[in-house]
Amino acid sequence: MPVIAIFWTIALLLVAATIGVLAWPLLRARPVPPEPDDAAATNVYRDQKRQLDDELREGSIAQAEYDASLQELASRLGAELTPPVAAAAPSRVPFTAALTLVALLPVSALLLYVTLGNPNALQNATTSARAPMSHDDLTTMVDKLAARMKEQPEDPTGWKLLARAYSAMGRFDDAVAAFREASARSSQQDPALLADWADALAMQKQTLQGEPAQLIARALEIDPRNQKALSLSASVSFERKDYDAAIAEWQKLQALYAPASAEANEIATMIAEATAAKRGEPTVPPSAANNPTGSQANTAPATVRVHVSVDPKLRGRVAGGDALFVYARAVGGSRMPLAVIRTQADALPRTFTLDDSMAMSPSARLSSAADVVVEARVSKTGNATPSAGDLRGISKEVKPGGAEVSVVIDGVLP
Repeated sequence: MPVIAIFWTIALLLVAATIGVLAWPLLRARPVPPEPDDAAATNVYRDQKRQLDDELREGSIAQAEYDASLQELASRLGAELTPPVAAAAPSRVPFTAALTLVALLPVSALLLYVTLGNPNALQNATTSARAPMSHDDLTTMVDKLAARMKEQPEDPTGWKLLARAYSAMGRFDDAVAAFREASARSSQQDPALLADWADALAMQKQTLQGEPAQLIARALEIDPRNQKALSLSASVSFERKDYDAAIAEWQKLQALYAPASAEANEIATMIAEATAAKRGEPTVPPSAANNPTGSQANTAPATVRVHVSVDPKLRGRVAGGDALFVYARAVGGSRMPLAVIRTQADALPRTFTLDDSMAMSPSARLSSAADVVVEARVSKTGNATPSAGDLRGISKEVKPGGAEVSVVIDGVLP
């Protein structure tokens, strides 16, 4: 059900419940008959009896007449003290008040909401949730967070958020620095933070060896079942050609998933590749590993052809010694490139072919992604980490093995 429909349904139910609580006492109200004035009737009886007593004593009336008058007086008093109960006519006031409440309360609430509230808030929120955040929006948000961390540097949660935001933007130098701050200010070591830190550091150094491997080992000491740390640990071993250790780590990771799950099947492919590499055999193409019948349905190569050019307005900012990075990454997944090419920027325009042989890790390859985007970046410093002043262009989404995609370098990183 749409969010707006849910909101109005809940609002109507609340209004109905409120009306019920307020109107029920009014509808149950009954008229209360006035109570008789017993004290006044008794006083009158006493005065008349006293008068009869005086008249009998003075001889104005005989005893028989006195007795008859006294009996009549007692009868009248009894009638006044126990009057017949007459059925009171039901009042229409409570019903009218309840009807007025039912009519006015919803209308008043709606008028107040339209006047003081924001009827478009839910629609705007829904639209905003569907709209993808642009690079400028993300940059503005991250800059605000970075400014807040300068004012509140002792907040480890803020540093974690900032570090992961920098990683998502590909600013790995800044991400590594933020991860260090988060770790230094945390009361206890977080294996997920250590794994993310190692990932960003590996992207910065272009290798998992050294400090990234040490962070991964620390993460697994704290939580041997941490999935990202296990995957990175297997990649560390594969990178240094310790295939037995890589297979062992991937088997631990595989045991954490259901046997028939997509994750378990993908890990099985990596285990097969590590086994083939251990024997000195050619690695098993993922299409063949997932297609045991030998049919040609899934044999399209996991490659992406990309034509890279520079927007004429930025052409003058590209020098002969500038480095050009062309890389593909999964749509909606990790920022880790699935395939990377580094060359000279003066070769543009030019067409490149990205494939699994250009992967930084066997666990992150073109063949493991359904859809990718290709980014091309001209770097003045030659660093793999993006920095202010770099020129960049991004392609539309494309499937590996699909049609050639075009990237026009037409933006400047802030």
